[in-house]
Amino acid sequence: SMVEVVLRPAWLRRAAEWITRPIPAALVFLVPITAWHVPRFYEAAMRNHDLHIAQHLTFLVTSVVMWWPILSPTPILRRASYPAQMLYLFLLGIPMSIVGALITLSGTVLFPFYADAPRLFGLTPLADQQLGGLIMWVPGGLLFWVVMTVVWFRWSAHEGEGESADRDVPVGAYR
Repeated sequence: SMVEVVLRPAWLRRAAEWITRPIPAALVFLVPITAWHVPRFYEAAMRNHDLHIAQHLTFLVTSVVMWWPILSPTPILRRASYPAQMLYLFLLGIPMSIVGALITLSGTVLFPFYADAPRLFGLTPLADQQLGGLIMWVPGGLLFWVVMTVVWFRWSAHEGEGESADRDVPVGAYR
């Protein structure tokens, strides 16, 4: 696979094996996404196009790393065990919920860029921010619970079969 070709150099494979383990992967994701939501950094990204691109590239790259312990496509960088996947997803949801809640429950506009932006649907800047935070908080948190449910069913389908998280669920398990 493409991943195996890219990871041919031993030093790169060792680094990838470390960074795609659950704790480092979580930190690689959570630190930047939380930092980018600090009002000063978020505002800077909104006012500087190149920084805004860097912000979204950061979100993209760190998200790929974050999902690796769950969805690794190669045995070189193994998936976490099913129980570890569930714990990992549960714990990842906590900081994301906190950030979403802080944005939702703020009584002031945190990001001045949006205060000057054109309004849609008659929402005030504060209501728009609160809606954005609510979307980050509730559906964003639910996504982790949905994936935890899928992991639980995969785990239960393999219980007693000696299967690992690296194997696909047989089609018969869904019947």
